[in-house]
Amino acid sequence: MQNLIKNDAVTEDAWRLIRSDDESYDAAEDVILPLAAWLALDPAARSGQSAVWLAPDADLILLRPALAQLPLIAIDFPAFTDGRGYSLARLLRERYGYQGELRAIGDVQRDQLAYLARVGFTVFAIRDDRPAEAALDGLRDFSDQYQATVLQPEPLFKRRTQR
Repeated sequence: MQNLIKNDAVTEDAWRLIRSDDESYDAAEDVILPLAAWLALDPAARSGQSAVWLAPDADLILLRPALAQLPLIAIDFPAFTDGRGYSLARLLRERYGYQGELRAIGDVQRDQLAYLARVGFTVFAIRDDRPAEAALDGLRDFSDQYQATVLQPEPLFKRRTQR
């Protein structure tokens, strides 16, 4: 079982993550492809669904025309200390209006989950060497936040003055 957290539960993954452009896959599989492979894909040649995963330095403009049709976008965190994926997620949600599944992949750990959710991630692929069940509590590390986020667009001071 993959370490996947979705809807506050550990779940099976219906998607297959394809990490390299030359990795083979069946046309009927639901796959998450690297951006270059996804851009070169002929949708008519596939019966399964296709989604895209983005490296931290990906150019979101390339996805803009297809955002409404993408059921899933995964953003890679190659290292725990690489925070560029947070910015990509927030841009996808707030600037580009992406409404589909946003998945964090790569070096994803418990300590990041609350922050990842705040910028719009809805699914978390926890590192294979860490149990996803233990990471679930990371989504509830904080009861409230001061800043405006994707989850809570109003900052705390505005919420308090409205009460």
